[in-house]
Amino acid sequence: MKLSLIICTYKRAEPLLRLLDSVKVQSYLPDEILIIDGSPDDDTKHALNKINLKELNYYKVKPEQRGLTKQRNIGIELCDKKAQIIAFLDDDIILYPDYFKNLLATYSTQDDAIAVGGYIVNEVKWLKESLVQDSANYFCFDQYCRKESSRFRFRSKFRLAPNRPPAHLPKFSHGRSVGFLPPSGKIYAVEQFMGGVSSYKKEVFKKLQFSSYFEGYGLYEDADFCFRLRKLGQLYVNTAAQCEHHHHPSGRPNQFQYGQMVVKNGWYVWRLRWPNPGFKNVLKWHANVLLLAFLRFLNAFTTANKKQAFTESCGRFWAWLKLWFVKPKIER
Repeated sequence: MKLSLIICTYKRAEPLLRLLDSVKVQSYLPDEILIIDGSPDDDTKHALNKINLKELNYYKVKPEQRGLTKQRNIGIELCDKKAQIIAFLDDDIILYPDYFKNLLATYSTQDDAIAVGGYIVNEVKWLKESLVQDSANYFCFDQYCRKESSRFRFRSKFRLAPNRPPAHLPKFSHGRSVGFLPPSGKIYAVEQFMGGVSSYKKEVFKKLQFSSYFEGYGLYEDADFCFRLRKLGQLYVNTAAQCEHHHHPSGRPNQFQYGQMVVKNGWYVWRLRWPNPGFKNVLKWHANVLLLAFLRFLNAFTTANKKQAFTESCGRFWAWLKLWFVKPKIER
């Protein structure tokens, strides 16, 4: 399969170089690599002079074209017309050597696959279920277990815990992300995955584009695209297509804005996936939002980053209040 890799970046020259170093040693190298740069300076352009990759192409966007979803759509337009698969990576990812090999193999083994996500291994510590003695404090799935966070334990006490498998959104939203799939090496059918480690058959972009609603940082833009995409075919995550995510602080919004995005964009993708969730699930959505905002507020007294926790919780509460008066218009 002819593979095009698109990397959208913004003021992250050093992480981008580390990513490209991991791309160079892949057992299956992409046929082309497009760097779509939204940086206001030329640091990224100059840094790429250190990289010797003949497949590499650099493109600097105009100021009005900045933003994750806009840059992705530009990359799609620029990629090789003969490409069969288009892959996207965040600029702070580091790949394991067989990432692309295992990612592409999924399209061969799963005939109905129109999109396949990769798997991040460095953010969660998993244990074999047989080694866990006190399973009450763990989330277990497919013979693997990970520590259950306090937020999920609180939600369970209030009967607000997710009732669908990981990477499947409950009718009241607030599900378990793809990070709750274990490192089993298996391929899992999903409804959503992370856009920063994703791939798609190029043909899907004849019918869909990444939404312009998600501007700038674009929180939950990946969920939006996955929920619209699932009408065309099946999505998968291959846990053998492994990589690491080293979160870089640059280019991220302040915590107040982030808190607003969590609630506002969260509402958007929830109602996109479930247009008519029912009264009980609407109540559970609001209850989850308020509980999680309150728990984040408590972090202002229990964590070292007190200011960030407080401002994020304020952003969450503020966005929840605004939703009672103005709701986003959903693009289907």
